[in-house]
Amino acid sequence: MYQKERMDNILQIVKRNGYVTVKFLVESLHYSNATINRDLNVLESQKKVKRTYGGVEYVETRYTPLKFRYLKMRSAKLKIAKKAAEFVRDGDLIFMDSSTTTEYMVEFLTTKKNLTVVSNNMALLAKLSEYGINAICLGGRVVEPPSMLGGDEMLENIMKYRADKCFFSSGFVSEDGWLNSAFVHKLMVQNSKKSYYLVDDGKLEMSRRAKRFGLNFSQISCVISDHAFSEEAKNLYPETEFVKV
Repeated sequence: MYQKERMDNILQIVKRNGYVTVKFLVESLHYSNATINRDLNVLESQKKVKRTYGGVEYVETRYTPLKFRYLKMRSAKLKIAKKAAEFVRDGDLIFMDSSTTTEYMVEFLTTKKNLTVVSNNMALLAKLSEYGINAICLGGRVVEPPSMLGGDEMLENIMKYRADKCFFSSGFVSEDGWLNSAFVHKLMVQNSKKSYYLVDDGKLEMSRRAKRFGLNFSQISCVISDHAFSEEAKNLYPETEFVKV
């Protein structure tokens, strides 16, 4: 098999699963660890995948600059963020991802007592610290200026914490509950007693062209949205709470 064909096969597997380990690729394609790693390095240089935490993650090519994401659906994001903050209790330790939607939660958390927030968003943590909230940075490298952190160090640091709750968003979600989560979200959900997914209706429109990979609603405690998910969709996830704002 030529390298290009092999890399195409690798990319298909990673895209289908969202995240896989190098070991999984070696066993699936029957090539050496060194060969797979060389191919992954090429794919990463082409910005098609991202090497992380002992494996590889698919890179979603559609991208909206940060300054525009703050403005897009701002009114809906504020409503969602306000409702999400109502689930935070005094004394909680919570994960918050680097999405603009969770960053809007800051103004609704300032009166919480003995709250600890762990995040890969330096801007979010800086705002919270001004109000005396215990803010813990996950570290890592800057993957989106000026404030979003990523990389293996950041992912490894997530594993040091056991949170009461996590709050996160993503680029899009399908009506039947599949979202394009990053590996950071999977680890936050895994290491939290409850998980809250914040999503505005605009991301449902984008999802019509989305491939299914990452998390789905069966792994999430609560979905908070301005979108009215159908009863059919809700019935697919009887253990998941749906909150409409």
